[in-house]
Parts: sequence; C-alpha cells; structure tokens
Amino acid sequence: MPFRYCLNASTIRPTPILDKIRIAGEVGYSAIELWHDDIESHIASGGTLADIKKGLSDAGLALPTTIYLAGWCDTTGAEHEAALEKIKPRLATSAELGSAHIISCPAMGQVDVALAARNYRELLDLGLSFGVKPAMEYLGFVEQLNTIESALEIMTLSQHPQATIIIDPFHNFRGGGSFASISKLRGDQIAISHFNDTPSSPPRLEQHDHSRVMPGEGHLDLKQWCRLLNETGYRGYLSLELFREDLWARDPREVAKLGLEKMRASAES
Repeated sequence: MPFRYCLNASTIRPTPILDKIRIAGEVGYSAIELWHDDIESHIASGGTLADIKKGLSDAGLALPTTIYLAGWCDTTGAEHEAALEKIKPRLATSAELGSAHIISCPAMGQVDVALAARNYRELLDLGLSFGVKPAMEYLGFVEQLNTIESALEIMTLSQHPQATIIIDPFHNFRGGGSFASISKLRGDQIAISHFNDTPSSPPRLEQHDHSRVMPGEGHLDLKQWCRLLNETGYRGYLSLELFREDLWARDPREVAKLGLEKMRASAES
C-alpha cells in the first residue's frame, strides 16, 4: 500500500526536539509530527524556529502536523476570544515551520454541535489566514466527540471545503467506533492517520493514552484499517503515536527503529 511513514514525537517524548528530528531522519521516516510544548520549550531555553526548520531540512523530513490547539470547540464570548488569542501564536509557529495542518482537539464533555461547527469554520478561516489548516480530532476518551462520525458531523456542518480529520485506531477502539467508519471519508478529508495498536485488556473504557502499544502487539485489525484507508484514496502518512513510559525510558533511536519496522509489517504484509 502506498503509505509513507511518520514519527509522532510523543513516541520518544523525553528526547530533545532537535534530537527527535535527527533520529527520525536517520532511522528512515519520511516525516515527523511535532508538539507545540516541545517547540515552546526549545524557544524558552534559547533555541529558535530556525533551528527546527534547519533540523527538518537536514533530516529530509516533512512536517504534516503540529500538535495541538485547545479551547476553540465549545467556548463563546470572552472565553472564546481569549482561547483564540492563545491559539494565534501556535498557528503562526506552525505556518512558519511549514506544517500543512495543526491538530485541533475537541472539548471533553457534552458539546453543542452547531456551535462547534461554527467555531471550527471560524478556526479554519483563522488558520488559513496564517497559512495552516486546523484539522478536527476526535478522542476516544472524551464524552461526545469520540468517533469518526462525531468529528465528521462537525466538519460537515461547518460547510468548509477544507475541513479535515485526524484518524487513529486507538481512538476508534476507545470511543466504541468501527474501523468501517473510515469508508465514510474521502482521502482528501484525512489530514493524517495516526497508527498504533491496543490490548484487549484492560476493558475498553478503562484504557487511555498510555494503553497504546506498537502496531501488531495488540488485538486491533490494522490490516483492515490500512485496506479501508487505502480505499478512500488517502496517500498520506501513517504516524506512529504512542505514550508509553516504558518506551520513553529506552534508547529513542531503538524505539523509533522498532516502530518503523512494526508499522511496515502491519501495513505492507
């Protein structure tokens, strides 16, 4: 299948950002997803965005997304305006680094879907004014916006032609969704596909970010995921996204290399 491989920087989280970039390139990834907290820590410690841009260029890596925007989804009035003021610097940073998309997280609780759709349309227009597309994310452990269908409803109601979604096997499982839901999407609606696996135990509703495991080490049918994703016409990245302290304690190069091998085994066999 014609996928390219990306490393989400969370997978080797404690590693300094420039080392994450270097390792991803040396191991053989085509891209990396960077978190804004890492970028901001780099700047706070005396680094520059130019350092990061050079690192990406030297490593030959694309930057398909930066992560993340919050506070936009269910806010109104002064609270919403304050959230947008916090969002604008991240939009500017993402655009400066050349990212195509910036991941936009949903609200945790019950959501007024019509409001979320209006806010997402506004966020998209704001992002595009900076030169980056905010992409809608669903999270399996939030109350409402936890499936492809719930994110797609907001995208559709926004009536924005550049609305896109982040999809993720773990979040599909955790939110009670079906991999078959991928078929409801067009390839050009998918900003990126995160890639991971998850065990059958503990029970679904007790799982969280740290429950994710390497592709092929859990119970999810990732071959079905890849087949359905391919059928949409998506030709972007599979991005390894894990949040495991046991992996963070290991040599980051070994973790990144193993993750790439595991992704290829799941996607290409």
